[in-house]
Amino acid sequence: MAFSYQNVKLDKGMYQEAGSTFTQVLERQDPSEQYKGTSLEGMDAFQRQLKRFDIKVKGAGSDVVEKFFRTSDSAVLFPEYIARSVRQGMEGDILPHITAAVTQFEGMDYRSITSEAGGENKELRQVDEGAVIPSTTIQVQANLVKLRKRGRMLVASYEAVRFQKLDLFSVTLRQIGAHIARAHLEDAVEVLRSGDGNGNAAPVDKTAKAGALTYDDLVDFWARFDPYEMNALLVSGDVMVKLLKLPEFQNPLTGLNFQGTGKLATPLGATLLRTSVLPAGTAIGLDKNFALEMVRSGDVMVEYDKLIDRQLERAAITTISGFAKVFQAASRVLEV
Repeated sequence: MAFSYQNVKLDKGMYQEAGSTFTQVLERQDPSEQYKGTSLEGMDAFQRQLKRFDIKVKGAGSDVVEKFFRTSDSAVLFPEYIARSVRQGMEGDILPHITAAVTQFEGMDYRSITSEAGGENKELRQVDEGAVIPSTTIQVQANLVKLRKRGRMLVASYEAVRFQKLDLFSVTLRQIGAHIARAHLEDAVEVLRSGDGNGNAAPVDKTAKAGALTYDDLVDFWARFDPYEMNALLVSGDVMVKLLKLPEFQNPLTGLNFQGTGKLATPLGATLLRTSVLPAGTAIGLDKNFALEMVRSGDVMVEYDKLIDRQLERAAITTISGFAKVFQAASRVLEV
């Protein structure tokens, strides 16, 4: 049986179609739906092109980088392979655990929204017959979301990597992705603490005794989130140590879960997330369902011309993103 993926014409222009990724362009020419019930079910269009040119990118039997450049068609796949490897390195970070929404858009100017409840409070009280229904007004924020371009320049000669296995080469690319993810986290923490320029900096609480952290401090901090829920707690390394030394954190079930999964939940039900991007003596509590919006302009970008025409002389790997506060009261800062 002949499959259409074997006859797709690949060219650099597939990266330039406005509003579409390379894989989306491929999918339009070679839809995955037509492979249901076949041995290729479960692969996307890019993975089928790797199969077409017999390029193995994972495992001990992975091919060398040079195999992408055996033909002009297969060379077109190389930038997408780089972008996917970088995205893999970005996936294992903290951001998904603290982000309420991810907005993807094309452009550089983006305004987030905010909402205010009319009346005395935000509770949905009973409405008597003929009475006015309380309203919540959704408005566009006054200031634009600050978008930042993050990335790395990959500089290497084709000769320097031509005999390297793709599996090993992917490790370097995933590390670049991890560095970009860390930079994003720094931006997110800055917005959670200081706001996004719309006067919505997080309220700051302090422990009863400077330099010391007690369980009472943690309970008081948790109680201030009403009507939100503190379900995530970002902490610096020294605060993490103080928390682990609290008697309440030495419950056998808490320790067993930490040893078995590597994830530590506080006795108050919040997921504890340690990060070195926070300054010493700082913790940020938040309701991850309402606190933060991540805004991305496009996807991971790879400067493909140099990769294809000059065989990896210089390659710019970049992303453009920013963060916005959704509800100010959904995040608070605790200084120890």
